[in-house]
Amino acid sequence: MAIFLAVLVIALVGADQLVKYWAVHDLKPVGSMDFIHFGSHKIVDLTYLENDGAIFGSMSGQRWFLIGFTTLVVIGCAILLIKVFRRSKLLDVALALFIAGGIGNLIDRFRYAYVVDMFEIKLFHFAIFNVADICVTVAFVLLLWYAVFIDPKIEKKKKAAAEKAETNE
Repeated sequence: MAIFLAVLVIALVGADQLVKYWAVHDLKPVGSMDFIHFGSHKIVDLTYLENDGAIFGSMSGQRWFLIGFTTLVVIGCAILLIKVFRRSKLLDVALALFIAGGIGNLIDRFRYAYVVDMFEIKLFHFAIFNVADICVTVAFVLLLWYAVFIDPKIEKKKKAAAEKAETNE
């Protein structure tokens, strides 16, 4: 499982950087292009954006704070992954996704002083985002699922096993 998680992180960071490379070199000159649409209804466009802030452009211009914060989150997730490794495959994957997303955006902040975003949902007005942001969002949803539905079951089993062991003494 450790090798799988390492490959997952490397593959996702690689995919993120590859898409961003394409966006900088091919999308930036045109600004925006259709991506997914049904007939005349636009679903997703590719729109080049240089985001020097965090989600929805908040904390704009806070490059070093965002680098420090993201670095701490990535390190924290790596430490947590080591501590809880194999407690749950879902938890392991969620933490790996957080790490991949954090690293992907960290590379941009160091390289460009901003994060390259490109996916724009046209069905409703939403922030323009990138592959790393998708990783972080999916990780958050998986962690929420884990915390609400899986962890309570694990804790309940542990408690039952401890009570059974106490009874057998």
